Parts: sequence; structure tokens; C-alpha cells
Amino acid sequence: MSIRKVNFVQGEYYHIYNRGNSKQKIFRDKKDYNRFINLLFLANSENSFNFFNLLKDGHLYDFDRGETLVDIGAYCLMPNHLHILIAPKEEGGVSKFMQKLTTAYVMYYNQKYERTGGLFEGKFKSQHLDSDRYLKYIFSYIHLNPVKLIESKWKETGLKNKNRALIFLKGYAFSSYFDYKGGNREQSLIVNKTAFPNYFPTQKHFDAEILDWINYWL
Repeated sequence: MSIRKVNFVQGEYYHIYNRGNSKQKIFRDKKDYNRFINLLFLANSENSFNFFNLLKDGHLYDFDRGETLVDIGAYCLMPNHLHILIAPKEEGGVSKFMQKLTTAYVMYYNQKYERTGGLFEGKFKSQHLDSDRYLKYIFSYIHLNPVKLIESKWKETGLKNKNRALIFLKGYAFSSYFDYKGGNREQSLIVNKTAFPNYFPTQKHFDAEILDWINYWL
């Protein structure tokens, strides 16, 4: 069994990412994205849960999580990969959370698409965000990922339509971008902004940061 080299330390911040085996899609439709997003909330708990009972009752986000395993600062789901900004809350919390999250999702995915075996490309990958500059940048990096869906080479060749990109990001439901734009939805409970440096005290600060990076690649 391989041993993870990164030691997740409480009070530090980490960029977690993974993709599908052979770059295959891990989200094929809206229900897949929504299932994973709901699991981001439910799996972040020491408590066990029954997804179908919670779904039947219509109160997924009323689930009593007790103590959460990690704090999530941002996330983005793409067709064949995902990004999560995480701060550990206890020793082993990140690994426990990711195991609960991916196990629950792979069981759902394999049953839905009548397949067996692994879905992800091995263990999740991680980067220690060991500087203030790097940590602040990751918020933009994660939230700007969906631009690839409308301009796949935008960072290499430049962004052709800035306004189109900003409108697309605002309407992209499968990331925490909407929550930083001041949106109000149940899924906002996934993100705990107070556990991270207050880089964006207002929506205008967040907008300015995103726009700075978009302009950088124009």
C-alpha cells in the first residue's frame, strides 16, 4: 500500500484535486454534479448518514453534522476533474473526509452507470498552500476553471470575450463562485469562509480579484 507523503496540519491550507481514470468524465449530467455537491456537505461530518432518507425527507442540509472534519474554502467540479480548497480541523480529517466523499460518490456512479471498479485516478492529489500569496491565488484559480469549458486554450492564447466569460462563471452552478458573489442557496453551507483569511471582505473585493486574473490572461 502506498503512503501519502503530505502530512495535513491543522491551521494550514491545502489544494485538493483529482480526475477520472484516463481523464474520463466523472460527472456526466446535472444529477451527478448535484450528488457530489450534496456529498461535500454530508460527508464532512463524523456522523454517518443515509442519503436516500435525507433526500426523501427533503432536508439534506438540515442534517446534523456535529463536528465537521475539515473546513472548505472553495470548490469547483469539472466534467473530468475537481478542485477543493481545504483546511484540516483534526488529525486525519482530510483523508477521512475524502474517503467518505469519494466512496459515497463512486458507489452512486457505478450503480447508476452499471459499471465496476475505480473511477478516480488513484488517490487524491494535494498541494500545501504555504504562502499567503499562493493561498489567495488559489481562490481565483479554482473559480476560473470553468472558463475552459467555453475557451479551452484561454490561458495559452488569451481570452477572446471577457464579458462572456464573466457571465458564464456567474451561471456555473457547480462551484462556490456563486457563494462568493453573494448568492443565497442551501449549498452555501458547504463553504466556511471564516476559517480562511479574509481576502474578500466584500463582493467587490472578490470581483476585483477575479477580474485582475482574467485581465492578466487577456
